[in-house]
Amino acid sequence: MSIRFGTAGTSESFKAMGYKDSLDVPEYTAKFGLNAFEYQCGRGVRLGEAKAKVMAQRAAERDIRFSLHAPYFISMSSLEEEKRLNSINYILDSCRAVKSLGGRRVIFHSGSCGKQSREAALEKALDTLQRMVEAVDEVGYGGLTLCPETMGKVGQLGTLDEVLALCAVDKRITPCIDFGHLNARDQGCIRTKADYAAILDRMADALQDERAAQFHAHFSKIQYTTGGEKCHLTFADTVYGPEFEPLMELCYERGLSPVIICESAGTQAEDARTMMQYYQSLAKG
Repeated sequence: MSIRFGTAGTSESFKAMGYKDSLDVPEYTAKFGLNAFEYQCGRGVRLGEAKAKVMAQRAAERDIRFSLHAPYFISMSSLEEEKRLNSINYILDSCRAVKSLGGRRVIFHSGSCGKQSREAALEKALDTLQRMVEAVDEVGYGGLTLCPETMGKVGQLGTLDEVLALCAVDKRITPCIDFGHLNARDQGCIRTKADYAAILDRMADALQDERAAQFHAHFSKIQYTTGGEKCHLTFADTVYGPEFEPLMELCYERGLSPVIICESAGTQAEDARTMMQYYQSLAKG
């Protein structure tokens, strides 16, 4: 598996270039030289199977790999038992959709801590995830990969260690490392190549297998406050980080093969291409 670059949804340039329908996503993505696309279902899974299969065919022709972001209202750590267990159904809906797209990875937010301790929230999330894995296997989606995401707000469940703890539930669960989120929740903690290396090393130590090389990643510059993430920015921003170059250098030097999804605000495709071109320049020497 080689490194892949893509976007979360489409840039503002999608419509500006004359595209109107999600069926055009593969062609649009390929025009930027990208080979990954994360379909956004944050507000619910509404993608029909017939349309998804057409998109899958068009993507396969261009070697574009789909992943899918599950609904934002998943809450694996909710104090409300019904809400917590409903999260399993949202994951199953997401699995059904990503399979129709020919993809394998479902990315999701674990939830918030709310009025409970982080330890109690994580314990509930671990139980929910175990139930999710069993449900996914039961309906025949065992070949898919669930990817819990590191989160940007302090009150959310999703520190690096919390996500790695979730990945211990099953060998198939692969982390989605959102570097912008990690940087935002810890007030600009990613400043140097060594800071990135520490994250990659922690992941490798915890996982002890190929998931540490084939992880899923989100990348964007993010404005933050004392509570963490405030809003996504573009690569043109010079105030907030993190910078992408040190991460690309480490991926190249270590032979890592993640799927890197750019989440810049409106310039996802352009900024993903910038990352890809920088990585390619390293490979060319």
